[in-house]
Amino acid sequence: MNELARRALAGVVMIIVALGAAVTGGYFFAVLVAAAGAMMFYEWSRIVRGWGAGWFVAGFAYALLPSLALLWIRERGPNGLEMLIWVFIVTWSTDIGAYFAGRAIGGAKLAPTVSPNKTWAGLIGGMIAAAVLGGAWVMFLDLPRLLLLLAPLFALGAQMGDLFESGLKRRAGVKDSGTWLPGHGGALDRLDGLVVVAVLTGFTMLAMAQ
Repeated sequence: MNELARRALAGVVMIIVALGAAVTGGYFFAVLVAAAGAMMFYEWSRIVRGWGAGWFVAGFAYALLPSLALLWIRERGPNGLEMLIWVFIVTWSTDIGAYFAGRAIGGAKLAPTVSPNKTWAGLIGGMIAAAVLGGAWVMFLDLPRLLLLLAPLFALGAQMGDLFESGLKRRAGVKDSGTWLPGHGGALDRLDGLVVVAVLTGFTMLAMAQ
């Protein structure tokens, strides 16, 4: 099995597990989120070992905040599940759109000193994919129209989160944060965009509820 096929298969399995847990909710979803948060914190701790206590504390917050945001979004009112799936759609479509646009178009590098493979075409492709697919979900379920504007902006945030995690790895001299996920590396590699989208969505929902 080539690298792309292995990456795609692992991605499909992760999507199925995430959606199944989201729909089930309750204890099952909470355990999955807690496990993902624990894996992120473990990988972060390994990467920043020897950098000082501040980095350790930052890693705890990095893993905890999105975990709390995901749990809060899922249980927030009658649209909690729909909003959680919107978070997933924006994150996943950003990753997929950026990956294929970057490979198909190439061109100027986005941040060559941090992540040599990322391009401006990938950034724009990810934002467009999130706007189209996230927007379609909003229109289909009649969710708040503000989300139409926020989808590409949160996609931008997701890719900045990806660059941040790439910067951590480059400083530590490691290629991947872990080897848990075939074709995807570790939990931090796979969830760096979700961290940003989940937290931003949580804050947005909190502001809209005021």
